[in-house]
Amino acid sequence: MALKLVPTPDNADPRRNSKIDDPADLKDLSVDQLKQVADELRTDLIEAVSKTGGHLGASLGVVELTVAIHATFNAPKDKLIWDVGHQAYPHKMLTGRRHLIHTIRQTDGLSGFTKRSESEYDPFGAGHSSTSISAGLGMAIARDINQDSNRVIAVIGDGSISAGMAYEAMNNAGVLKSNLIVILNDNEMSIAPPVGAMSKHLGRLVSSKQYLGAREIAKQITERLPAPIREAAKRAEETARAAMGGGSLFEELGFYYIGPVDGHNLDQLVPILKNLRDTPHDGPILLHVITQKGKGYAPAENAPDKMHGVVKFDVVSGTQKKSKPAAPSYTKVFAESLIEAAQKDEKIVAINAAMPSGTGLDAFEKEFPDRCFDVGIAEQHAVTFAAGMATEGLKPFVAIYSTFLQRAYDQIVHDVCIQNLPVRFAIDRAGLVGADGATHAGAFDIAYLACLPNMVLMAPSDELELKKMVTTAATYNGGPIAFRYPRGEGLGLDIPSKISPLEIGKGRIIQKGQEIALLSYGTRLEECKKAARSLEDKGHSVTIADARFAKPLDIEMISELARTHKTLVTIEEGSIGGFGSLVVTALANAGLLDKGLKIRTLSLPDTYQTHDTQENQYRDAGLDSDSIAAAALS
Repeated sequence: MALKLVPTPDNADPRRNSKIDDPADLKDLSVDQLKQVADELRTDLIEAVSKTGGHLGASLGVVELTVAIHATFNAPKDKLIWDVGHQAYPHKMLTGRRHLIHTIRQTDGLSGFTKRSESEYDPFGAGHSSTSISAGLGMAIARDINQDSNRVIAVIGDGSISAGMAYEAMNNAGVLKSNLIVILNDNEMSIAPPVGAMSKHLGRLVSSKQYLGAREIAKQITERLPAPIREAAKRAEETARAAMGGGSLFEELGFYYIGPVDGHNLDQLVPILKNLRDTPHDGPILLHVITQKGKGYAPAENAPDKMHGVVKFDVVSGTQKKSKPAAPSYTKVFAESLIEAAQKDEKIVAINAAMPSGTGLDAFEKEFPDRCFDVGIAEQHAVTFAAGMATEGLKPFVAIYSTFLQRAYDQIVHDVCIQNLPVRFAIDRAGLVGADGATHAGAFDIAYLACLPNMVLMAPSDELELKKMVTTAATYNGGPIAFRYPRGEGLGLDIPSKISPLEIGKGRIIQKGQEIALLSYGTRLEECKKAARSLEDKGHSVTIADARFAKPLDIEMISELARTHKTLVTIEEGSIGGFGSLVVTALANAGLLDKGLKIRTLSLPDTYQTHDTQENQYRDAGLDSDSIAAAALS
């Protein structure tokens, strides 16, 4: 069977590159043919992502594992869950979407994560980590109740399995004893090197000379002795494993542990998966697979982050085609501002949840290695960890993306706000995030934090304002305080070295007019300025105000805007129920809506916006300058 890919012209149908785009095509292939499929899949994957950008390293690491799973199991009847979904590019290519892989993360193209509405082969969407075992157990129990016979397979990374939710699920699975297969994809690196006792346990297990020696002895026995004695070899390996403690943690949780096995060796993987498919077992099984992130592409293998998330790149060299930024990113400004504050105040410490580079805290860690803490994919722990620090006089800054901070909401309420502890929340990726789509959009933090007593909320309109807010948070000890900032670059402003903290709850007037007031919270201020120029060209007099604070609101400034203007428009990069709702409530309670003030609240729409460019997303959300001007005149 000839499977070799033949380069096709740009205008040719990409589906002609290979016959392998459906799991059924894999069922009758030999292991050697599966190896060829894996090689071709890897080549196609590198070529496609080089043109689109995306999550490369994680997907390269699971090519052989993906081929083996789909060659063995019967998806979509058998449920295959990927955790996190960004390692599922090969899975998409083998499930009818190979001809669309060049559209991944592009406008109207494939999602960068698994997505139920995209394919019947994606039984569970995953943009956040550590959900697969819980979801898989739910599917397995549903199968049992419905008296079906399908298998459920959850593939979870070593970074994802560091989160508490994964252990909650395993603990429950061990009690329920439903037939569930969990494949631990251990590449010894999530986005950043994994941290915590679990990662060290796995590392010791894999590298132990005694363990590897016992496996080799068992292998030699198996090869040399007759078939009836092979069961004895199997027991010898299990005894050696038990003596070394291999898999003991999983076994204590009720899983039958198998491994570790080479996740790139199809000669080893396929028979094991067939055994798991065909052998009846009572209770959950965990297969521990060792893979290499970025496998098969030298530039990825040699990159510090294994080319986890990339922009367009040159296939031959691996050089990413990054445009030179016109201004520093908000993330960089935050990190540099926090470093400056920490140089002056030894009580300042920084915490992140497995995202040191994403939050900019890798730079902080280089400067203050003993005052920076990466707690792994454990946002709940990060927040309460910070709360404990705050009780003892430290000044913790918790830097977490808006979308991931959602996972620690109870801890924010119960452990921080009720006790009024001065924990500082630096909320990165606030607002829309472009190609990462709905799962990563920072849409809800204004609404879910503004309702909490004791919380102070800030949002900068530019990078200078962000630095002021870092300074404000560093000096504020009255309780919890949070500031949100978006993905992307600032405006290129000059930032003085000496910055004074802001007065809590005070906004600012950018320009004064008499007819229309635009009240902005966050970085849509520049779009408000463009909208004001458009309105002024039409003969309208416009005031622009920068709220700075959503809580406490600058009631004095907002009341003055309401009294002296015919129209008031609020603008925010957050969901309904956020800043605009707070303003309307305040004005209604003050009786300032009783005399005919026209008010419009512009926020993100009450939908989950799909992946696109940030520019297109904000236009579709009605938060560009044209939409702001139209709302003011509506």
